[in-house]
Amino acid sequence: MAKIGFIGTGLMGLPMAQRLIAAGHSVTAYNRTAAKLESLTGAAIATSASEAIAASECVILVLTNAQAIGETLFADPTVLRDRTVIQMSTIAPDESQAICDRVVAAGGSYLEAPVLGSIPEARSGKLIVMVGAELKQFEKWRSLLQTFGENPVLLGSVGSAATVKLALNQLIGSLTSAFAASLGLVLRQNVDVEAFMQILRQSALYAPTFDKKLQRMLDRDFENPNFPTKHLQKDIGLFIESARSSNLGVASVEGVREILNRAIAENLADLDYAALFSIVCPQEIHDH
Repeated sequence: MAKIGFIGTGLMGLPMAQRLIAAGHSVTAYNRTAAKLESLTGAAIATSASEAIAASECVILVLTNAQAIGETLFADPTVLRDRTVIQMSTIAPDESQAICDRVVAAGGSYLEAPVLGSIPEARSGKLIVMVGAELKQFEKWRSLLQTFGENPVLLGSVGSAATVKLALNQLIGSLTSAFAASLGLVLRQNVDVEAFMQILRQSALYAPTFDKKLQRMLDRDFENPNFPTKHLQKDIGLFIESARSSNLGVASVEGVREILNRAIAENLADLDYAALFSIVCPQEIHDH
């Protein structure tokens, strides 16, 4: 069993760290907000990121963004020598490559392994794990990554998994916004929602995410998020930057970002991203 440093025990990180402990790994955890470590039983608690890295052969990062990763990982670069960093957050491909270069310069090795799925999948070990690494690294750490999802997929070198993750998260934003607009029109015109859904479900247009978000939208209940609005807003921004630098037209995604920006402005940042429905279909006085 491996000695693992685990940095970032937020909504996704906590259940992922718990799976490692349950699988018998020795885990030393660090989180910038110490209170988020209180429910993590069975792990050694580090008082700094450097302490967690020094105590382990491999360190897993589940942090908010590239800036947080940089501040946490490179506080003391000397501890990275002979350590493997597995970066599991959603960041841009060029950000991932830049972090990789710094880790390698400090004498460590780096692979990216962002995941698709949310808290239920993190708890059950059913995340889709996408990997950007050298084949040798992938084979060395595959069994560890299988703790989070049965079939980790090696997509290519560093940057490739970050790219695919952004491509997928763009679909989360765009599909959810598109569904919100269609559902909103059906509601406003007083057409039976279930009749609409039955036709949609039989069609090539259907995506299972629609049913996952339907009840939240109908009830306007966005509490207890699996994925908060502010994180989707960040990821859509990263997608737009990467897409622009790849000479892609991003008008449709700009529209999604506008909806998310308005959701943040209306204090929906920490709620489930289905809250973008509130922006697309604002509550009317006579709504019940």
